[in-house]
Amino acid sequence: MNVIEVQNLRKEFKAYSSRAGLSGAFRDLFTRNYKVLAAVDGISLNVKQGEMVGYIGENGAGKSTTIKMLTGILTPTSGSIVVNGMNPHKQREEFVRTIGVVFGQRSQLWWDIAVQESFRLLKKVYRVSDEDYNRHMGHVIETLEIAPLLDKPVRKLSLGQRMRCELAAALIHNPPLLFLDEPTIGLDVLVKLKIRKFLKEINEQYKTTILLTTHDLTDIEALCERVVLLDEGKIIYDGKLNELQGQAVEGKQIEFDFLTEVTRHTLPYQVNVQWEQKNATSWLAYVNGDERHVSQLISEVVQKNPIKNIRINEVSTEEIVRKIYEEGMALA
Repeated sequence: MNVIEVQNLRKEFKAYSSRAGLSGAFRDLFTRNYKVLAAVDGISLNVKQGEMVGYIGENGAGKSTTIKMLTGILTPTSGSIVVNGMNPHKQREEFVRTIGVVFGQRSQLWWDIAVQESFRLLKKVYRVSDEDYNRHMGHVIETLEIAPLLDKPVRKLSLGQRMRCELAAALIHNPPLLFLDEPTIGLDVLVKLKIRKFLKEINEQYKTTILLTTHDLTDIEALCERVVLLDEGKIIYDGKLNELQGQAVEGKQIEFDFLTEVTRHTLPYQVNVQWEQKNATSWLAYVNGDERHVSQLISEVVQKNPIKNIRINEVSTEEIVRKIYEEGMALA
């Protein structure tokens, strides 16, 4: 069953440009030049119930614009959206009770009142019964470790404390679909780990569908098997994270630490290997091939050079995405 169904979705904005000089400024008083820009350009996307999908791309790729259309904040220029069986911007009141949204740079909590008072107000907005609230939010509050924060005004919370409370607030009505737009921005490692653990738990326990946009690709690696990669408003990849790794750049990186200084001509030449020098005694090898190629390369290097240490690393998702954008790589 698809929770999100998007077909040929497009969102255009008018960008005004100023004419040069004093005469140009005078003419701008009466007529304006503008051009139409497509922030989202004809994307199609289906998300099944219970999936955790990473929606990634560079700044300006169209991620947040997509989320705003999926949540009913923006109206699309063209195309169709069905989320939880509804049109988000036409069935607004009914629709918002079926989703949770966390924007990392915007708050849904009232700044000057205690966190628990914000929770009570949201409980009334979403028409959640006392029984459902106590049963569900007890678990949420305990897991996110926010019980000591409930009596504090939001303005007195640290960023990490506020984001945990924001996440709890988005789940007061236990929505089947959760949109997270940069939920861990600016947070320290420990808070990020708590949030990731919690998201995994609600996904397993309630089959909550999660669409996650973030620049921190370690969030994607920790939570999502499927990624959707956006570039200039178009989807250039939609599939499993491990397959993206295989298509975009080979996933093996071998780091050789030698006992003595080593130059490039002492290292084996193979068409499927790229070498990169770290320092006089350390080299990185990027292997374009399977495990047999890795084994063969290590064997040849060890035969010709005294080795101090060898490490085989997986190329990070961040490195993969960087290569895609730098090389303009088109993916199926």
